[in-house]
Amino acid sequence: MLDAGIDGKELSARCGWHPSKTSRILSGKSAPSESDLRAWCTACGADDQAADLIASLRAVELMYLEWRRVRRAGMRQVQQESLTLHQRTAVCRAYVSNVVPGILQTAAYATALMRSITEFQGTPDDVADAVAARLERGRLLHDGRHRFVILIEETVLRYRIGDAETMGGQLGHLLAVMPLPTVSLGIIPFTAQRTVWPLEAFYLFDNEEGCVETLIAEVTVTQPRELADYHRAFAELTKMAVHGAAARAFITTAIDTLG
Repeated sequence: MLDAGIDGKELSARCGWHPSKTSRILSGKSAPSESDLRAWCTACGADDQAADLIASLRAVELMYLEWRRVRRAGMRQVQQESLTLHQRTAVCRAYVSNVVPGILQTAAYATALMRSITEFQGTPDDVADAVAARLERGRLLHDGRHRFVILIEETVLRYRIGDAETMGGQLGHLLAVMPLPTVSLGIIPFTAQRTVWPLEAFYLFDNEEGCVETLIAEVTVTQPRELADYHRAFAELTKMAVHGAAARAFITTAIDTLG
């Protein structure tokens, strides 16, 4: 707009829409559509930039995937896509503060968790198929071609997903997979001196990609600077975690509290 020497009012007139629309786009309150970008470029005499801008818009849309939209056909497809991503990853780093990471979940735990997600989001009930796909991902722990470096907050051991039997089975499974050479499991105690506050769950796939899970969406991270921040956070969180015998002690204590 500045290069074209026009203001918002003139741009709006050339595009054939109300000036308030231009204002909303400029302020970031509204995202432009692909047709908006084409009209904007034409109005500024910059048609040659339209293709690149549209490609950037599509990339942004792929970065932020709303759960309800992604899961509107059910959860199985999401699990299958996650399996594909894990299969092409040599080292997966995961920090989770709320639930056991999917790669380490038992069938009963995954069923209880996915059932609650399906009910909350009002998405189609394909929990059984989704759980089967998630368990298939768990087989990657044993093929020797992948490594999983996982950090969980101690709270994860105490949050009741399902009944006591479900939690007991899940915690026992954590003890069972800890000796695997492909798994590094660290637990951040309640009492750890925090250098990084508890964060939202995030996953790092090699050094190429990351994803952050929120209540309503999954955010894909590919920008080098942003990836570097998450890798740095993971390194700091690792310093607060306990491993080996100390981590097993936290798990057995959590099992004992189930009664």
